[in-house]
Amino acid sequence: MLDVYIDADGCPVREETFKVATRYQLKVFLVANKGIQVPVDERIQMVVVSGGFDAADDWIVTHCGPGDIVITADILLAERCLMNQARVLGTKGEEFTEDNIGSALANREFMKNLRAFGEIRGGPSPMQKNHRSQFLGKLDQIIQNIKRQPPPVKILSKK
Repeated sequence: MLDVYIDADGCPVREETFKVATRYQLKVFLVANKGIQVPVDERIQMVVVSGGFDAADDWIVTHCGPGDIVITADILLAERCLMNQARVLGTKGEEFTEDNIGSALANREFMKNLRAFGEIRGGPSPMQKNHRSQFLGKLDQIIQNIKRQPPPVKILSKK
């Protein structure tokens, strides 16, 4: 259906996503544990979830599917959305795919262990101007690719 789902807590590319989504007239769902100010637009919907640590992730996974785009920096969420056949784009413009998610997960675990042993401190590198450009280019490329594909076929079971 080509909806866009944003893991909105701390997402640095919300405004960029709104601009691209407006150009293509796509529906955008921002999902977070608390409300975030969003532009007044019928195609942009803020979804506030309550509950546990992964409540926003669970909502996104439940609603995304083939032909949708999920924007997140959360590698574990990316893996879950890929299982639903959604396209997943990181906030710095890297697309998570079935081919690279395993390496991303392994690297995440490796860095977690290095931090636990005090070998490194801090998290990922800060957002740079070139990351925003890369994000915009990749988002546009993914949308164009999805629009060229035939819509997913839903198979109804016979009872």
